[in-house]
Amino acid sequence: MLMTIVGIYTLFVLVSIYTSVMQIGYVNMAKRGKAVLLTENDFIKAANYSIAKERMNIASMFVDYIVFIFWIGFGIKFLEQNSSFLAQGGQNEAFLNIAIVLGFLVINSVISLPFSYYEKFVLDEKFGFNKSTMAQWIKDTLISFITTIIFGSLVVWGIYVIISSFTLWWLWSFLFIFAVVVLINMLYPTFRALFFDKLTPLKNEELDAQIKDLMDRTGFVSAGVFVSDASKRDSRLNAYFGGIGKSKRVVLFDTLIEKLSTRELLAVLGHELGHFAHGDIYKNIALVGVMLFGMFGVFGNLPDSLYMELGISNSPYSIIILLLLFMPVLGFLMMPIMGIVSRYNEYAADKTGSELGGVGGEIELANALKKLVTENRSFPLSHPLYIFFHYTHPPVLERLKELGVDVEDIDNSAMGAACQADI
Repeated sequence: MLMTIVGIYTLFVLVSIYTSVMQIGYVNMAKRGKAVLLTENDFIKAANYSIAKERMNIASMFVDYIVFIFWIGFGIKFLEQNSSFLAQGGQNEAFLNIAIVLGFLVINSVISLPFSYYEKFVLDEKFGFNKSTMAQWIKDTLISFITTIIFGSLVVWGIYVIISSFTLWWLWSFLFIFAVVVLINMLYPTFRALFFDKLTPLKNEELDAQIKDLMDRTGFVSAGVFVSDASKRDSRLNAYFGGIGKSKRVVLFDTLIEKLSTRELLAVLGHELGHFAHGDIYKNIALVGVMLFGMFGVFGNLPDSLYMELGISNSPYSIIILLLLFMPVLGFLMMPIMGIVSRYNEYAADKTGSELGGVGGEIELANALKKLVTENRSFPLSHPLYIFFHYTHPPVLERLKELGVDVEDIDNSAMGAACQADI
């Protein structure tokens, strides 16, 4: 059983790396062709950024694989043996489980720090995205670390209590974690406002009135329209609708307001309101629920022989750590299904957004999409295999075509070119 587990993870890593290699080769070939949607200079810059990100991802996958082998072969057993002193006479068994799982999370977080630093202060700095200071990054990292410790402890304690109390613990654990996911969706805007972003009410009264008119037309009830000071960290453009029920907020990045015209901004928000009108957030939560149910169903019924092979006890902390180790694998397997559904939803939201924009709404949305590509330096071409495994949004060229907007002639030799591993 242990060899099967290692084999599955190994296959996941190999497929992930192969997908990135194909993407790198594809982008390297495509960037030598005719520029699409971007100026020639920006087209090459976007391609180089995409390639650099994939190279970093490959390096990260290698490290993740080594870390996985460490945990499977030695790490879990090490944490178990060196944390046993926390359980005195059995009364601190819950604390023991929390300490071991948090130890696992902390070690993984420390290992991932160099990649986080490299992405922010090397890659993003080189390509002009990073606006954050070292002090800001350290502050954000510490806040994330502390909140992970606090909320992670509560979640582990909850699962420990469930495992200790119910025969069908995996089913109740699934329901518990699913409830946590729903709660996170509700509280996400408030959480970011408390610890990361400064949110201020939109001061442009005319724009605020136009946004509220869009919301009224789709039945969207919001706690307000807010502007995030995202430019202190990053120059990318974004907006999101966060929360569920009365906690919903419309959050606009200040970079988005700066770069888009009013009609383009309304077209983007119309697209997001299209997601609300179609109930996409609930569909996405349901898909996450299916994935979580599968995960807990599998890891709730692992044979005792696996724990014997690993040399560890069949304890709540062992189950949780194994589940966390394999979460990327199950997410990778689910991603094509979630991607197909999500890409379909994006087309439908684009249609709604263009309709909400009135006459010429599709042109305004198309202009906004082009600006998002330009400002975020998103390379507009990708390998089909990479799209299959990674894209939650359709390629922007396909979205423009679906809107009925004329697109510049595309260099077919680049789009159909054979890929070479040019790493």
